[in-house]
Amino acid sequence: MAKRDYYDVLGVSKSADDKTIKRAYRKLAKKYHPDMNPGDKAAELKFKEVTEAYNVLSDPQKKKMYDRFGHAAFEEGFGQGAGGAGQGPFGGFGGFGGFGGSGNGGYQTYTFTDENGNVHTYKTNAGGGFSGFGQGAGFGGNMGDIFGDLFGDMFKGASSGGAGRQGAPSRGADLTSDIDVAFDEAVRGCEKLIRFRDQSGREHSLKVHIPAGIEDGKSIRLRGKGAAGPAGNGDLLLRVHVGERAGFIRKGRDIYTSASIPFTTAVFGGEALVQTVDGTVRCRIPAGSQSGRKIRLRGKGVPDMKNPSVCGDEYVTIQIQVPVDLSPEARNKLREFEQICKNDKKRTRNGSAA
Repeated sequence: MAKRDYYDVLGVSKSADDKTIKRAYRKLAKKYHPDMNPGDKAAELKFKEVTEAYNVLSDPQKKKMYDRFGHAAFEEGFGQGAGGAGQGPFGGFGGFGGFGGSGNGGYQTYTFTDENGNVHTYKTNAGGGFSGFGQGAGFGGNMGDIFGDLFGDMFKGASSGGAGRQGAPSRGADLTSDIDVAFDEAVRGCEKLIRFRDQSGREHSLKVHIPAGIEDGKSIRLRGKGAAGPAGNGDLLLRVHVGERAGFIRKGRDIYTSASIPFTTAVFGGEALVQTVDGTVRCRIPAGSQSGRKIRLRGKGVPDMKNPSVCGDEYVTIQIQVPVDLSPEARNKLREFEQICKNDKKRTRNGSAA
């Protein structure tokens, strides 16, 4: 059965940006994840399909190859010919031969047939031939620049002149996955058990340390946990998504929250209980505090990832409670207070006029 277009799999257009592609993948991965659909083989295949599509479209180089050659760019033996085969950097993109000509002097003509059957011909000067792309890759003469024109910067500068050289074996492809952590977990750090599937569809379990202070959108690189390759495994990149916590806003290493205090505490001063990520603390409220005043709690913010002993601060915005459901006695006292304040203002104005 022919593979579906990767853009159709994720339900996005070819002009979709990285954020749109990521958002579409997360929605579908959550919908079809095996943990959400135990025993459902159809859902398992869907999950594998959307993961495969995302691994290609989220990688700029793979996406460029897919946009140009489609699924053929990742099929075994793609472009094999006179140049020979090899393990390419895209996983499954085995070799890029398909070129005539040996580069033995003078001008040489090279031909390449794309996935649509179109033949491309290039004439180059002497200086060696092309020995295949990937494991055993070698570029001679100005072939590197020609490939640069055809495929972009990926091949620019590959030419070194002289005979084609044998390249080093490539390591396996990097894999990407996402992990969700709670607001407090990102602040304090935690251990997470994750499950992910590699490009062959095998499921893996892995215990991951989430460092204290990590920010939303940052990635954790797990070396050697990616796809296998001739020169070793690639890496696994975990994109961290930090959840929200009601009443708290994080900006870098600082945390912002608010505290509601009684009217009398704002007038006379005193203490108020304030929530922090480490629990409840007592905070001193200066007399005469106005609504909207900010109080700084030093060291109650987020630890620095590189130096956990250094923490940001927490800023508490004061909100004054307005008395409600007053008794007749309390209401009369407030009326007396209001009248006294008015008389004080009059005396102040009269004193200033005198």
